[in-house]
Amino acid sequence: MAKRGHRPSHGTPGRPRFWGRHAVTAALANPERTVRKVWGTREALAGLDLPPVIPVTYADVTDLARLVPGDAPHQGIVAEVDPLEDIWLGDLLDRRGDDRRPLIVLDQVTDPHNVGAILRSAAAFDALGIVTQDRHAPPESGVVARAASGALELVPWVRVVNLARALDEIAEAEFWRIGLTGNTETTLAQAIGDSRVALVLGAEGEGMRQNTEAHCDVLARLPISPKMESLNVSNAAAIALYAATVG
Repeated sequence: MAKRGHRPSHGTPGRPRFWGRHAVTAALANPERTVRKVWGTREALAGLDLPPVIPVTYADVTDLARLVPGDAPHQGIVAEVDPLEDIWLGDLLDRRGDDRRPLIVLDQVTDPHNVGAILRSAAAFDALGIVTQDRHAPPESGVVARAASGALELVPWVRVVNLARALDEIAEAEFWRIGLTGNTETTLAQAIGDSRVALVLGAEGEGMRQNTEAHCDVLARLPISPKMESLNVSNAAAIALYAATVG
């Protein structure tokens, strides 16, 4: 392993490692993100404009595979980063201005692939941000960043202790809270009105908890074929965001 800068360790506690071109280049481009180290092949690093303060180690594909879990598709580049600073829900709600950008609220969606995919859809449809619980959601990680394809750096992610209180605060900010479930006859198109929309989604299988449903203004379903019981939560979020944006 030819090197420039510091030799890679087995990882620093509290600092996730990102891999893949989209995740790493987006992290480097985010002024709010601190990138501590970068490892990569000469080919992968050739087109990157890396600040000289970031230690860089040239590595071959085999060495990089040891820095990431399992068969993670690193595309020849890995970075160790600091987690982003926490965002307060009140600060996010204050950013809304007069626009009608939707907000995503996730109730105990713990799969990092799903959360990453939802972040990607949120960026695609210019959502205001996503809100999750602090304890029942994945931390920032290489898996989330990879699935988000750069959107982790673009979409504000608020973590709250109590989701019910957060939904009360969202209502006070004049959002219409729509909980997505299959147990209702009301469709999402019927539920979307003229107000700003907060789309509330629960984990696959369990769905939203009863207390979360109680803090929604209306429950709605996606009008899918009876041949399928449900959609993956990230797919449901993408469809709901589209409906909220064009509706």
